[in-house]
Amino acid sequence: MARIGGRSTGRRRGAIATTAATVLLLGLTACGPDDTDDNAGGDEAKNPAESIPREDRLRELLDSLPVEIDPELWEQGEWANWDSDTWMREAGQYISVIIEDFWDADRMREALDRERAVGPDEIDEPATPEPEAPADNPDADRGITDPQPAVVDALPAATPYSANSPAIGKVFMDTPAGTMVCSGAVVTDPDNPGRSNLVATAGHCVHAGRDGGWFRNIIFVPAYNDRGESLAANPDPEFEELAPYGTFWAELVATTDYWVEQGTEEGGNGAHQDFAMMRLVAEDGSGRSLEETVGAAYDISFDAPAVSGIGGIDVIGYPAADPYDGQGLFVCSDEPGRLSLDAAEPVMYRVGCTMTGGSSGGPWLTAGANGAQELVSVTSIGPFDSTWLAGPRLETEAREVFDEIRAG
Repeated sequence: MARIGGRSTGRRRGAIATTAATVLLLGLTACGPDDTDDNAGGDEAKNPAESIPREDRLRELLDSLPVEIDPELWEQGEWANWDSDTWMREAGQYISVIIEDFWDADRMREALDRERAVGPDEIDEPATPEPEAPADNPDADRGITDPQPAVVDALPAATPYSANSPAIGKVFMDTPAGTMVCSGAVVTDPDNPGRSNLVATAGHCVHAGRDGGWFRNIIFVPAYNDRGESLAANPDPEFEELAPYGTFWAELVATTDYWVEQGTEEGGNGAHQDFAMMRLVAEDGSGRSLEETVGAAYDISFDAPAVSGIGGIDVIGYPAADPYDGQGLFVCSDEPGRLSLDAAEPVMYRVGCTMTGGSSGGPWLTAGANGAQELVSVTSIGPFDSTWLAGPRLETEAREVFDEIRAG
């Protein structure tokens, strides 16, 4: 069952949900369907829930929750109550009230990395590689780990990001440990061509896994820190410099049961299906879609070839742990090897890369059949010494998470 959060206004796995999740608007300051005449995609492009009056949607959502939630108190800081009785983790229980100007330049700049690392004793590194599986038979790779890849230095991405990689950005979230960051990418929505509001990231960037629940106040900032200036060069950046396209709040969030039930803060638990999808809404209430705003989105491949046939991959993200400061977008380019922490699951891709925590959830891009880059994975885990990164192969469970978000 894919885990779905209710509709609202670092580095880190499903069958279709058997019961419908609550998909409602909970937004004290969000733009509702009657607040804008921007509907270039026609009525069919609207979310079905938007035809329900906001007050009714809010009442229905609040009545469905196992604890009492006061939206005004939530906006005033009740969201910071992480008591186990109120930290909800199940389908339909993600709550995010849009709080205007909550994510200002200071809060974004000071956010910490959401890192997941594995220790050297957690992976059995073979001395010699196993035979390669045919490109058309990824299942033959299951249970196989190749020798550790050579280190690949992460290189700065071309600036300005708005002109070179506008669909990639930073994900911010509040957790019991404080404000954290990950990376993510805008992906295409077949139901809304050219008007996607979907972002792919890692499961551990939206949900704490087996020991916790949904994170809160999750936003996506495309082309974060557009000019890529370091904090040393620009210690007090303006909001418009950090968020050239503004901020987009998660209104619907999904990850896999595998991550929810097995994922942990450290180690490789849950990594094989460490994938999440978010549907977002602009804080400014413009009604303009994310894809229209940034002018780009990536197709997701849920049936990429086996490691032997995938070729080179660009792994992209905003590393935030030393020696990085979280302000710059970086790229590692490598041909992946195989990593298996659970022989029953699809093998993970692994590349040499020096990126650290904060790059979690960033896209793994490779050339598709039409020559355009497509997303085949997201960053999940890496070692404490930051010499490589690994991401899940996206198969049935990831597709179901994607379809649940589309269905909303």
